[in-house]
This record gives sequence, C-alpha cells and structure tokens, in this order.
Amino acid sequence: MSLGTVGQAAGLFAVTNIDDILVLSLFFAQGAGHRGSGTRIVLGQYLGFAAILAVAVAAAFGATFLPQSALPWLGLLPLALGLKAAWQAWRHRADGEGGEGDGGDSGKGGPSPWEVAAVTFANGGDNIGVYVPVLAAAGVGGMSVYAVVFLALVAVWCLAGAFFATRPVIAKALSRWGHVLLPLVLITLGLLILIDSGAFGG
Repeated sequence: MSLGTVGQAAGLFAVTNIDDILVLSLFFAQGAGHRGSGTRIVLGQYLGFAAILAVAVAAAFGATFLPQSALPWLGLLPLALGLKAAWQAWRHRADGEGGEGDGGDSGKGGPSPWEVAAVTFANGGDNIGVYVPVLAAAGVGGMSVYAVVFLALVAVWCLAGAFFATRPVIAKALSRWGHVLLPLVLITLGLLILIDSGAFGG
C-alpha cells in the first residue's frame, strides 16, 4: 500500500466531505440522550457513503447505475427531510414540547439510519464526478486503497461530529437551537444541490 496513494485518498476525502461534519454534528445533537442513536447515525453515514463509493467504482469500470441527469435531483432528499424536520419542530412547539430540544420524548431518538444515509448520499452525489476519474486512473489496486482509506475516514468523520456535538458550549447551543438548525441546514443543503447542479436549467 503506497503512502502516497493513502495521502492522496485522505486529502480527496477531506476536501470533498468537510461539510458533512456540520450535518453529522446536528444529527448527533438531535439524537443526544437517546439510546442507540449514535449507532444509527454511524450506520446511516456508512450506508450513504458506501452507496456513493459503489456508484463511483461502478462508473470507473464503465457501468452507470445513476444517470448523470439524476444527480441534480438528489437535492430533493435533504430538502424533503429538512421540511419534515421543520414540520416536526413546529408541531412539537405547538404542542408545548419544543424549545429546549426534544427532551428525549422522541420514540426513535434522533434520525433513522435511512434518513442519515439519504442526506449523506445526496450531499455526496456531486463528489461522484470527482471520484470516478481518480478511481479509474488508480486501477484496481489503487481503488482498493482509496476504498479502505475512505471507509476508515468515515469513522473519523463520525467521531468528529460526535465530538463537536458534545462540547459543552456547542452542545448547549445545539440543544437550544438544534431543532431549528437541522431543518434549516438540510433545506439549504437541498436547495444548494438543486441550484448548483442545474436542476432548474441554470
């Protein structure tokens, strides 16, 4: 395993996924105090990134499971989840349950693995176009290195998200405002994906 390839893989992952740390922090904050929420978030992050990696590897070998025209519309996933989170926050507030976070009253305790996976995949959909030529040029051996490094760094990203979500100052802010920030971030993310990728013909 070439250290140069490992370094290139780590650098590529970092620059294409830096925004995921914010989203992960919000997810971990949303699930704070709920048993098993961390496991569900990590599982969802791995499912979402594994899907990105699978599509990129397949495309590097010449197979196309996800048409290029479909990529811009991936923004609908976080947009829909953001609207759902906003509706839940509004409903809880109307019922007198919101304000200082969920207070542990959510049955599922934070996002489901599929919700995290959907946001991860949609947020990383534009990365596929970056990964494909790199993986194709790396060959089979290089692809294996990239895959191992990428999947290892997913764990690091999850640890970073959990770390930030549990820092006293940040945790207090997220506990107070997380129910507002999460839908806001997801809706913004969805709109940015739709607009930047030309879904509306821009």
